[in-house]
Amino acid sequence: MKHVDEYRDEDSVRRIADRLHAETCGSWTLMEVCGGQTHAIVRFGLDRMLPDGIELVHGPGCPVCVTPLEILDAAMAIAARPDVTFCTFGDMLRVPGSADDLYQIKARGGDVRIVYSPTDALDIAKREPGRQVVFFAVGFETTAPANAMAVHLARQQGIENFSLLVSHVLVPPAIDAVCSAPDNRVQGFLAAGHVCTVMGYADEYPELCEKHRTPIVVTGFEPVDVLQGVLMCVRQLEEGRSDVENQYVRSVRRAGNETALEMVRRVFCIVDRPWRGLGVIPRSGFALEDDYAAHDALVRFAPDTGKVEEPSECIAGAILRGIQKPNDCAAFGTRCTPEKPLGAPMVSSEGACAAYYSYRRDEFAEPPVTEATP
Repeated sequence: MKHVDEYRDEDSVRRIADRLHAETCGSWTLMEVCGGQTHAIVRFGLDRMLPDGIELVHGPGCPVCVTPLEILDAAMAIAARPDVTFCTFGDMLRVPGSADDLYQIKARGGDVRIVYSPTDALDIAKREPGRQVVFFAVGFETTAPANAMAVHLARQQGIENFSLLVSHVLVPPAIDAVCSAPDNRVQGFLAAGHVCTVMGYADEYPELCEKHRTPIVVTGFEPVDVLQGVLMCVRQLEEGRSDVENQYVRSVRRAGNETALEMVRRVFCIVDRPWRGLGVIPRSGFALEDDYAAHDALVRFAPDTGKVEEPSECIAGAILRGIQKPNDCAAFGTRCTPEKPLGAPMVSSEGACAAYYSYRRDEFAEPPVTEATP
C-alpha cells in the first residue's frame, strides 16, 4: 500500500539502524511524544534495534492517558443524567474514573454513544432536539480544529442542545514541564507529527530547544519514520546541537495549517490545564471562548465531582513523565489489565501500558506458582 509499505520496509529500517550503530558514540535518552509512536516502537521492536547507548522512554503522548480524574468524573456525572446523550470516541469507554467508567454508565442505562467525529454528535443533536447532546472533546491540538468547527456550526445554526466537555491539552507546554522537572533525564524529543501538521513548529519549539538545550525532531509514526527521527536526534546530540528538525516532511509544514489554526483561535482560548501525572501545567490546554460558553458542558451542567486522588498503586504518572516503563509496575498484567485497568494507559488505544500488554506481556508475566510434590 503506497505511503505505508515503503515506511515499513524491513531493509530500509535495518539500514537506518546500521547507521545509528555506526554513528552513536554517547549515551542518550530520547522521549517520543506520541502514543502512536510508542505503539510502533513496541510493536515492531524498534527499541531493540538501537545501540546500547540509546534508550527510548515514553512520554505524555496520549491525550486520553493524561486526562485527569476530575474531568473523567465530570464525564461520568454528565453521562449518567437521564436527559443527556453522551457522545465519545471508543477509546474513552473503559477509561476509569474514581468510581465508574462510561461503559458501566452505559450498562446501567445511560445514553452513551460511540461516534467517529464531533459532527456525528452534532447531527444527533439536530435529529433529537429534546435531548442534551454532549461530545467529550479529548485530544491534543490534532483534534481541536474538528471540535472547534462542530461547536462553531452549532452556534451558527442555533443548535442549543449541543455542548462540548473540553479536555484539550497542548504538547509544547508538556515538553517544557518534562524538561523542567528535577528528575528529568530526557535529552532529546521526537515530537508528534500529527500535532505539528496542524500547529506547525515555527513558534514554540525553537524556544524550547533554546531554553533547555534539547533537540526536537518532528517525527512520523511508521518504523522508518521513527528510526529516522531517532537518527536525526542522535546526530544533533553527538554534534552538540539543539535545533528543531522535521523528519515528517510529507505531512508537516513549518507554519502548520492556517485554515485549521484560524478556526481553533476563533473558538478556543488557552488556559491552565491539569494533566494526569504532571499536575497543573500553565497555559497547556484549550477551553471555549466566552462567545461559545453556552455550548460548554461544564457551564451547562456544573457537575460537582470534588477533589479526587489517583490510585496509589498505579504508576501512570511516572510512566507519562518517562521515569518508569509499564513493566516496572507491580500490577502490570495482573491487577491491572485492559478488562480491569487501574489507569488510562492500559486501555487507551495509544497508551504505553496497552502497547506493552498487546505486544510484550508474555515477557513480563509472573511465572506460574507450582506446588512442590511430597
